[in-house]
Amino acid sequence: MSALDSPAIADLPSISVRTLLVGLRIDTKNLEQGPVLATSPLTIRAGIRGRAVLFRYGVVVLFDLDPLEEVGFLASLQRLVTEPVDPPEAEGTRLYLHAGGEDRVEHSGAIVMAEPTPERLQLLSDILGKNAVLDHYEKRVAQVFDRIDPLAATLQRKGDFSSQGKELLQQIGGVLMTQQRMVGRVEVLDKPEVLWDRPGLERIYLRLEDEYELRERGRVLDRKLELIARTSETLLELMQNRRSMRVEWYIVILIVIEIMLSAGDMILRSHS
Repeated sequence: MSALDSPAIADLPSISVRTLLVGLRIDTKNLEQGPVLATSPLTIRAGIRGRAVLFRYGVVVLFDLDPLEEVGFLASLQRLVTEPVDPPEAEGTRLYLHAGGEDRVEHSGAIVMAEPTPERLQLLSDILGKNAVLDHYEKRVAQVFDRIDPLAATLQRKGDFSSQGKELLQQIGGVLMTQQRMVGRVEVLDKPEVLWDRPGLERIYLRLEDEYELRERGRVLDRKLELIARTSETLLELMQNRRSMRVEWYIVILIVIEIMLSAGDMILRSHS
């Protein structure tokens, strides 16, 4: 059956999908001791009939869990989460199921799959997990740029950045450190391992990757982070130059004081 002959999206059965950024890292090894549906990424049962796909970089994707089941699952996960995000950054969507149909993404953005096999759920989770991390850093980077603009204006007007530079430098340092620790593990441009075993799913993967613009957003974020890193270097140089000038003035003042004391001592001796 072709996509044109498929029933309307509204007539298809669907399951809820929730993507949550819960922290910097999830210790998935402890969960691998229980019943596992699939690995790389880890896929386990959750709730009465739901599934959970977990990523070590701090994202969990939940399929077909009601709100109470979600709360209970996240509570059970707390002990395994490093540097938790409170509240978790969450985004919801729906996965439509069309038995015997083809896996596809509609022009509206609706995601349709033939069946919710572990491989398909892993594939979709890989896309949604990367999207969640990109969303998180796009917001954080935007906040840094919002502070860089007025700082640049202050430098242009006064030639000084006072305490703003120190605060911004701390914020930049936090962004760059977390980016190195977290985004470095996500590997946005890498394809998931499941495609090695199921190459027939690559077509839907590429379609989903294009729908969420992962590659384009990843490259844009990299360029912005490079600019932030250069800004950080410039601020450090300015602060170091200011310290150097201050030290030089201290030395000059000490020399002047020494000369004045010597001159005073010579005057007192000449009158004695």
